[in-house]
Amino acid sequence: MAKMIHSMIRVLDEARSVEFYDKAFGLKVADRIAFDTFTLVYLSNAETEFELELTINQGRIDPYAQGDAYGHLAVSVAELRDEHARMAQLGLNPGKIIELNRDGKLFALLFFVTDPDGYKIEVVQRLGRYK
Repeated sequence: MAKMIHSMIRVLDEARSVEFYDKAFGLKVADRIAFDTFTLVYLSNAETEFELELTINQGRIDPYAQGDAYGHLAVSVAELRDEHARMAQLGLNPGKIIELNRDGKLFALLFFVTDPDGYKIEVVQRLGRYK
């Protein structure tokens, strides 16, 4: 059976992205592998084995276009409102909190935050299917 291990995004500025993902989600550099023309940075934390791979292509100066196929990354948190307030205090500009109800019950409580390269990250309260 297959095991999901990482998702990759391309970023322009390694330091800026590493700082954002550390501040926002407590992701730390688990590994950094430099090649002649690109660098791979793997970010993780103690919550999961799943990693975010940042790819930095040397010499790239133009922002990447995510295109209309890209959706978002998602993370779950224990206390969504606390995380929203923490990110706002850090100046990360989280979006408004959204409450999704279905059949008269809370389905999801979430907000989005955008990383320095324009990638959307969904932050969702741990409940129901979002553990």
